[in-house]
Amino acid sequence: MMEPASAESPEKKHVIVVGAGIVGVSTAIWLKRDGHEVTLVDREGPAGGTSYGNAGLLASGSIVPVTGPGLIAKAPKMLFDPDQPLFLRWSYLPKMLPWLLRYLSHANAEDTQRIAKALVPIVGDCVNDHQALAAGTGAEKYIHPSDYLVAYDDKAHFEGDAFAWSIRKAHGFRFEELDTEAVRTREPVFGERFGYGVRFLDHGRISDPGAYVKALAAHLEAEGGKLVKAEVSGIVRDNGRATGVRAGGETIAGDAVVVALGAWSGRLLGGLGLEMPMESERGYHLEFWEPSAMPSTPVAVASGKFLLTPMDGRLRAAGVVEFGGLEAGPSEAPLELLRRSVRLALPNLTFKEETTWMGHRPAPTDSIPVIGEIPSLKGAWLGFGHQHVGLTGGPKTGRILAQLISGKRPNLDLAPYAPDRFGRKSRT
Repeated sequence: MMEPASAESPEKKHVIVVGAGIVGVSTAIWLKRDGHEVTLVDREGPAGGTSYGNAGLLASGSIVPVTGPGLIAKAPKMLFDPDQPLFLRWSYLPKMLPWLLRYLSHANAEDTQRIAKALVPIVGDCVNDHQALAAGTGAEKYIHPSDYLVAYDDKAHFEGDAFAWSIRKAHGFRFEELDTEAVRTREPVFGERFGYGVRFLDHGRISDPGAYVKALAAHLEAEGGKLVKAEVSGIVRDNGRATGVRAGGETIAGDAVVVALGAWSGRLLGGLGLEMPMESERGYHLEFWEPSAMPSTPVAVASGKFLLTPMDGRLRAAGVVEFGGLEAGPSEAPLELLRRSVRLALPNLTFKEETTWMGHRPAPTDSIPVIGEIPSLKGAWLGFGHQHVGLTGGPKTGRILAQLISGKRPNLDLAPYAPDRFGRKSRT
C-alpha cells in the first residue's frame, strides 16, 4: 500500500528514466500513470540486456541469497571443479577482490536472514505485481502464473538445503515436498533422473521476457511516453539537484532522473560521493528451439543450479555465475557446462536449433537492491542491484520509485535499500 505524503495532488514532473530493462520500464509506466511526463533513455532500446536473457521465472520465493552459511568453504572447491556453476576469469580477480571480500562477509546465518527479510517485500507478491503493471498494456499474454519445481537428486540432497527452506517457510511461502513417484508423475519428461522435489506454489513465468518488456515499452510510448535510443554519459546537476542527463552528445532536461541501468549503473554515479560496491555476476542461457520435450512448469535443477523454463517455441536453460567484469565477451566453459547439465536432465532431448546468450546481473555486496534518492543530489533516484531477481522484482521496484517521486510514502521500511547504506566517499 502507498499513502500520499500530503492531501495535495503531487506536482507533475518531467522524469528521465535511464535504462529500458524491466526496472526502468516499470518505473516509467507507473510514473506515467501518476500523470508525469516521462522520457525513457537506453543505448540499445527496451530489453536489450538482462531483461531479455533471464530465466523467465517469477520467483516469489527467491529470497535466500547466494551468500548463505558455508559459501566461504564451498567456493574454492567450486571454482576448481569444471562441473560446478561458478567461474572466474582469474585476470579479473585483483580488480574484484575488494568487492569479493565484502560480499563473502555476509556469508553467515544472521546476514542471510536479514537479506531475506529485505527481499520479501520486493519479490514476494511478484505475480500480482506483474499483472498490475501489465494490465491494459497488451503484455498480459506473456504472464503465466504457475507452480515451480525444485528437483533434487534424492531426499538427502534436499535436506542439505534445510536452512534455506526454513527461511522461506518462516516468511509464509507455500511449498510441498514430493517423493520420487510424485516427481515422476508431475514431470514425466525427466524419467528417473530426480529422486526428490519441492513443489513451490504461487510462482509464475514469462513466456518471452524480451517481447514482454518491449510490449510494455510500446504501451508507454502509445500513452505519450518518449523513448530515446542513446547512451547516457552523465547526470546534469545544478545547485545540488539533478536537472537532466547528457545523452548522445545532447542534454535532455528534466525535473528528476532515475538510474536503472543494472550492472552499468555505477558508471553514472562518479563524483556524487556515493560508495557503491557492485559487480557483474555474468549469467548464461541456452535456448533449444522446437524441442522434442519440455517440462510443464519452470524447473530448478538443484545439483546444477540452473533453471529450465518453457517459453514460446523454445526451452530456455539459464544459470551459472561467472565473474569477469563488464567488458569481456562470453566464455565457452559456462555454456558447455549448461549443455552437459541439460543432457543429464533430458538425455533424449532433440531440437531444431540452439542459441546462446550471456548477460550481466548487478550484484551489490549485500545482495539487496538499491532503491531510493541519492542524499547528495535531490531528484536523482536509483533502482538497480537485483542480482538474480531483476525480472521478479522489477515491477515492485518501479512502483516504489514512482510513488516516492510523486511525493507518496510507501508502507515499507526503505532503510535496507538506501543508496548510501554502503557509506560515503570523497568526491572526485
